[in-house]
Amino acid sequence: MATSRLSIVFMLTFFVLATSIYAKEYIVGDENGWKLDFDYQTWAKDKVFYVGDTLVFNYAAGVHNVAKVNGTGFQQCSTSASNGIMTSGRDVVPLQTPGRKWYICGVGKHCESRNMKLVITVLPQTWAPAPSPIATSTSGKLAVPTIYGFVVGLFGSLLLLLV
Repeated sequence: MATSRLSIVFMLTFFVLATSIYAKEYIVGDENGWKLDFDYQTWAKDKVFYVGDTLVFNYAAGVHNVAKVNGTGFQQCSTSASNGIMTSGRDVVPLQTPGRKWYICGVGKHCESRNMKLVITVLPQTWAPAPSPIATSTSGKLAVPTIYGFVVGLFGSLLLLLV
């Protein structure tokens, strides 16, 4: 009976972890972060974003911000109170739904004049995503696949079965 329960716990843990194997964390702008006069469209063009991935915007708090906007807000570099402007300096944005996503800096003319804006397309989560690079920079340290968390969870579950 106890072995049966442990098997069920193991299978549930395995299933939950398996759904996030391919999730990645992207540091927007890599080592440059979220700053003035950086080409974020070029940064994003070779990346494939999936539901479950996250974007991390790193910047000096109080100097910049991040606003999620719609296509019109992106084109006009305009925000509103309903945009949910983020100001922490390390804003983590989970990509929860497929489709186009637009982000701008709402400080001064940072979007209009200094190119602080990003648009991406998020694809639905799949069990077999198209091949894409693991790292988002030459350093290889900025996009960490959650396979490592999966492996740790798998080993932890196996240890539970043995105890």
